[in-house]
Amino acid sequence: MNPQPKAARRRAVGFTLLELLVVMVILGMLAGYVAPKYFAQIGKSETNTARAQIEALEKALDMFRIDTGRYPTSEEGLLALMQQPADENRWSGPYLKKDLPRDPWGRPYIYRQPGSQGDYELFSLGKDGRPGGSAEAADVRGGG
Repeated sequence: MNPQPKAARRRAVGFTLLELLVVMVILGMLAGYVAPKYFAQIGKSETNTARAQIEALEKALDMFRIDTGRYPTSEEGLLALMQQPADENRWSGPYLKKDLPRDPWGRPYIYRQPGSQGDYELFSLGKDGRPGGSAEAADVRGGG
């Protein structure tokens, strides 16, 4: 028969509680190290997406200006890129291939004409939805 004692045979079949705890601690340490870096990359990608969308909107605004000789007023807003303003005969839009985008955080972009430092202002308030902020909560602004 089998010369091994019954306890030795049972031990060879599975893991001990201590081995499982060590594996769990190692996995927890790895998650604690990797997760913050992963989520920081997500925040950066949302900011980069906002910048890319603002650049596309700025190009559409420039095309509107080339056709009409002016930028949309604050009252007309970015909707003037998709729908012809009532008193604008030289409009040749729509100037965007798809619907007017929302920022990566689900809010509409803010457009003001005239801008405080240029012809217009175009920006997103960032993740927190409030003016100012830092890191991924910072405003994302266009050139205007």
